[in-house]
Amino acid sequence: MDLEDVADELYEVPPEEFVAVRTARQDEAKADGDKALAKAIAALPKPSTAAWVCNLLVRSHREEIQGLVELGDLLREAQQNLAGDQLKALDVQRRQLLAALTRQARAVAHERGHPVSTAVATQVEETLRAAMSDPGAGEDLLTGRLTSPMSYSGMGEATGRPKLRLVPPPEPAATRERTPARKAKGNDEESAADRRRREQEERRRAAEEKRRRELAAAQEAADEATAAVEEAESVLEEHRRSTEELAARREELQARVEELADQLAEAERDAAEAVTAFKREDRRRAGAERQAAEAAEARDAALARVAQLSAADADG
Repeated sequence: MDLEDVADELYEVPPEEFVAVRTARQDEAKADGDKALAKAIAALPKPSTAAWVCNLLVRSHREEIQGLVELGDLLREAQQNLAGDQLKALDVQRRQLLAALTRQARAVAHERGHPVSTAVATQVEETLRAAMSDPGAGEDLLTGRLTSPMSYSGMGEATGRPKLRLVPPPEPAATRERTPARKAKGNDEESAADRRRREQEERRRAAEEKRRRELAAAQEAADEATAAVEEAESVLEEHRRSTEELAARREELQARVEELADQLAEAERDAAEAVTAFKREDRRRAGAERQAAEAAEARDAALARVAQLSAADADG
């Protein structure tokens, strides 16, 4: 057991289990005689709910988070050379990607039995935006060990880490060399000036070609992000349909349960009535048996009397 393994475990377990697991690992380290490790484990801070959700998202969708961080790098480079309408389009795609990843984070947490509130989802989205806006924040997110959510204000201040590094602007284009104006004194000086102009033009063309490549890369990344959004929304719609189908099935089964309960209650009433009727008929049967026995006895007595009288007449 080492600190890396323990940290990986602790920042994946639900927040309500964090302290218990940390204490257990600390006790194990003490039992092994490693006091330094036990002290280091005890110092690991408990993550907030939003940070835990972000850690889960990194573990389950690491490639998408890496793509988010890389897209942020490309956008920061490309936005220096994009027109206003292109920047607006990229901003829309960026917001769509952030919203899609936030929905995925909520789904992952829900699968672990932790529904995410709107407030926590907002913190998750702010953390993802910070990871896209600042390379250092992106690295922190990819560790999967956040203890608090992050945010980025554009001024380098963040929540969840000491400070987000500001993204430096690209180096300015090389300025033209300025030389004192003087008259050419021959073909050699004119050739040197032509050479400087040619070199400057080559640098300008190289810079322009670099900007075009960066723009193409940013557009490709934006297209991939849009496709990821569409795929995430498709998955979300599928989950919604499944949820609706399950809800309808649940209602159907509930209605069936209620129907069967009514039928059972009716059957119990019928059974109770049948028992009552049976007891009543059984009493009537017993009375009829007694009456039949008494009638048989009266018949037998009458027949005996007839026989007796008949014998007396014969003798007389």
